[in-house]
Amino acid sequence: MCIAYLDPTHCAMQRGGKSGAMEKTFQDAVHGAITLHPLCVRVMDTPHFQRLRHIKVVGSCYFVFPAAAQNRFEHCLGFFNGQWCQILFNPSSASMSSLACLVDGDLGVLLGWPDGARLPDRQPELNITAADVLCVQLAGLCHDLGHGPYSHLWERFVNQARPKKHWVHESTSTKMFDHLIETNNLFGEFEKYDLKEQDIIFIKEMIHSPPGDGSDWCYKGRPKDKAFLYQIVANKQTGVDVDKWDYFLRDSHSLGMKVTFDYHRLIKFSRVISVEGEGPQICIQDKECSNVYDMFHARRVLHRTAYQHRVAKTIDYMFIDALLKTDKHITYLGADGVRYPLADVCDDMVAYTKLTDEVFQRILYDEGSHPELEHAQHILNNIYKRQLYLCVGHTRPNNPDTTGQDLEEALERSIPKDSLLTPQDLIITVVDLNYGMKDQNPVELVYFYNKNSPTKGKKIKKEESTMLPERFQEKIFRVLCRSSKEDKFKQAQEALQIACQELNMKKPHVEFFPSLLSSPKKHR
Repeated sequence: MCIAYLDPTHCAMQRGGKSGAMEKTFQDAVHGAITLHPLCVRVMDTPHFQRLRHIKVVGSCYFVFPAAAQNRFEHCLGFFNGQWCQILFNPSSASMSSLACLVDGDLGVLLGWPDGARLPDRQPELNITAADVLCVQLAGLCHDLGHGPYSHLWERFVNQARPKKHWVHESTSTKMFDHLIETNNLFGEFEKYDLKEQDIIFIKEMIHSPPGDGSDWCYKGRPKDKAFLYQIVANKQTGVDVDKWDYFLRDSHSLGMKVTFDYHRLIKFSRVISVEGEGPQICIQDKECSNVYDMFHARRVLHRTAYQHRVAKTIDYMFIDALLKTDKHITYLGADGVRYPLADVCDDMVAYTKLTDEVFQRILYDEGSHPELEHAQHILNNIYKRQLYLCVGHTRPNNPDTTGQDLEEALERSIPKDSLLTPQDLIITVVDLNYGMKDQNPVELVYFYNKNSPTKGKKIKKEESTMLPERFQEKIFRVLCRSSKEDKFKQAQEALQIACQELNMKKPHVEFFPSLLSSPKKHR
């Protein structure tokens, strides 16, 4: 957890001007001291943002990795360390004069640059304003406001409960941002720092990209000549962004793992270059190609080791089963006195502000007597008692186009009609291990430049680098059994073997039934 402290000397330097507000400095376990702009402090000190203290980043991994208790609050603060735009760009002198809160005109101090020093005027033609930088800071700070309990687990639950509505947390992040400003009367605070309605649109577009409308440029917050600003918080084009840098480092720290990429070098050797047909793009010097690959490799390692861990994913499915059973029985009070069931809480920001990881305990200790609620409580108690759904086995497809739906249908055909086992007893989970761009080589999507041609961005093809792997995606199919009965477990294994033969999949690796294990530790 980040422990806040106020440096009286530092704050005194930043007092006064339009707002009389002060910066705050936080001591972070991963990045060290992180300093927030006064407007970011006002946004942070709201119930909407403080809610993130109670949303775990890695969800059910906490049940497997005891130190993985990091939350969305500290992850969002981590965005401020070495923020890309602060290193890349030196705002123009015109933008400096618009900040009346400056004491000595030291924009570097206000924006949190290293050692409070202004950086060399590397690319003045980009005309990066103080408003641009502050908007990027606010977008980074608020990009996860819409996450639900246990983060991505909640997204899967909502989309299972109401499959016709494709819900993503980013859309709720923008709604929460609007609600945060309105209910905390922050419009005036934004105006003090010369942020207008267009800037608020820009912030929300960085959090959640608008759908393409067929035009050359679908964004409204900033023109195309500032396209590179949209690549800092969440880079949909290449996947190289500050959000990933923080969660790779923060998650590996709490999981006791090490990652080898160096984001400081990626920052140092980045510059903006106009690319034909795509406008200004953030490009990285070609000597950092291996560093970029290491970044994507870190993602794959984290997924293989932690995010897709067998036990963590099993607990995910158990929790989702419990949520689906209690969806209509546990509600949250929203605006105008309306009560929302669990899957619909994301439609009302008053109700959503109250929704945190605490929902696990709320279900577990609810005193209602409905059979579905009691079944959900039984499932959650089993998580605590480590009586988990059983892993029947896992396999890999020979055909990369084979889907989880294919295996599900084959399993259903493989179960004898007189069998005690039913399709509802089985869960098929697809473990997709990749480098962030499915089966694509993500490095091929990044623009690089050579030191001898610093104004020309190009992509590096696979044949130009001998250090890249042959394949960038691997699928593993796991089959879980909700029943703890040995006869059903064995029937599930037989069905899996038949289904794999039918689909020409690799011979499945089957698990032992718990009573046959020599040590209960193996079941964990």
